[in-house]
Amino acid sequence: KNNGMIGNIYSMGLALQVLEATRKFYAPRKWDCVQAYSVVYAHDYQQPMAIAQVLPALVGRSYLDVAGLDCAATEDVSPSQQLPLFPKLGAPRVPRGPIEVHYSITNKLQGKHFHYSTSVTVPSGSTLLRVMEVAAEENPAIFSFKTEQTSWGPYVTSIHGLAGSNDDRTYWKFLSAGNALDEGGGMGRWGEPVLGSPCPSLKYPSATGVGTYKPHDGEHIEAVFSTY
Repeated sequence: KNNGMIGNIYSMGLALQVLEATRKFYAPRKWDCVQAYSVVYAHDYQQPMAIAQVLPALVGRSYLDVAGLDCAATEDVSPSQQLPLFPKLGAPRVPRGPIEVHYSITNKLQGKHFHYSTSVTVPSGSTLLRVMEVAAEENPAIFSFKTEQTSWGPYVTSIHGLAGSNDDRTYWKFLSAGNALDEGGGMGRWGEPVLGSPCPSLKYPSATGVGTYKPHDGEHIEAVFSTY
């Protein structure tokens, strides 16, 4: 189902680990593992936590194998066989021109409703977090926001003084052209890939992925106060 996708792109790492670790415990069934791995290969993971979950699965291992690792066995490995600690530097990147991103915040859910929009100019390749920072620098009274750091990167807890709440099941959801962003986002409570959703831990209803999602020129990003 779903062309090999299990849950969403950010649940694939742990899902593949579980299937590999429990292979001998479940009956054979129709499951296209090649298709599932193709989904992972085709995605450009950016978040360290997501990468850490996917890598073991790509070599046929799981976190359970850590207990059996013999770290001392690598002490006698020759330098030529060791992986480099730093990547080799290639040709310098050519600076790209600035882009304009349209950004709006909307609350039609609690308290005094509001809707504000702005356009900011940032260097090409900037993250959504940088777009929000520039908007806040230019108009802090309107676009100020707060974040907290998690193992999945920074997540937005409040915008314009309005914070999400676990008790009220509210959070800031991010959309582009009316569609929920799924690049660099977290796992929704119901398994849907959403940027601006409950974190993969399902503990915080928050906007995850703002530190990795990169808007394109002319894109309209909306932050909408929502429920889950």
